[in-house]
Amino acid sequence: MSLLLKDRVWTMEASTAKRGVYPLHGYKIGLYRLPIKLVDPAEIKSIHDGLKKTFEMDMYADRIYATYRWQEQNKNDPDAKGYEEVELSITVEIVTGEVVDIIYQIFPIEKFGDPNWVQDYRKKADHFAKMVIDTILRNTILADKMISYYVKTEKISEIAAIQKLEELTPLAKIVLGAKAKAIEVVEEGEEDEGEIEIPDGAKPGPIDVEYKSKMKLSAGYDAAGYTIKTWGRRGTNNGIMGVWGEFVSVDYDICIADGGCIEACPVDVYEWFDTPGNPASDKKPLMSKEPDCIFCLACEGVCPPQAIKIYEIK
Repeated sequence: MSLLLKDRVWTMEASTAKRGVYPLHGYKIGLYRLPIKLVDPAEIKSIHDGLKKTFEMDMYADRIYATYRWQEQNKNDPDAKGYEEVELSITVEIVTGEVVDIIYQIFPIEKFGDPNWVQDYRKKADHFAKMVIDTILRNTILADKMISYYVKTEKISEIAAIQKLEELTPLAKIVLGAKAKAIEVVEEGEEDEGEIEIPDGAKPGPIDVEYKSKMKLSAGYDAAGYTIKTWGRRGTNNGIMGVWGEFVSVDYDICIADGGCIEACPVDVYEWFDTPGNPASDKKPLMSKEPDCIFCLACEGVCPPQAIKIYEIK
């Protein structure tokens, strides 16, 4: 977790330190403990299987290992005299149990031979390790567990918890379909509807004008002092976003982010915001100034997939 790990890297006193506790020991180590439980074998395996196409994954007993490899060259031209290249790697270890420990170790460069010409090796290894950790935390069942933890312990909405996790994992790559087994964050009073099936692309329009009676009201989104209401939002990776806005309503699973609504609005109701992981588009027009709407219907008229519906307040 890049922001939380930045001050948690230290040099162990001996190369045998913590032997028997963590297989990755000695030298330069980064450690972060997650206050969540991970003991279900199916959940543990889902992390391993979900990221196999992104990292080199391995499992042993209650531990998961994710390895990232990269190449370094001492010259740009492979045919130049004295050209050398080396493959370097960093491994992140996830120790499961009643709490989850995420650990990485930066080995001395000599582990990879004698490539002393490599520039900023430790800095790069540290960066890639944090990228792996951020990616794991954003794309696996650990995301669901962390969001659920924030909702319950900090008494915040699911949307706020998702935002907090995103802020703590800025280096994450978005891996669609990585979450082999998902847990839905269920608000108090709601029933769990089971696993979420993420569509392959944008949902066909037009927006269902009866969405308020057909979809459940979900957690609101705080936008500069104004809370935007949402319906039908599910999951934690923007896979199913539902409809946002009470009277400037946009079905984000239909929206393809062509930008026509932003350009057409005479009072600047919309602004872009990022929605990585959404099958339809990785950004959306956020109705952050919904109360300023003058009900001219310009945005509704220019939307190609008909994802917008304006409800004039009488």
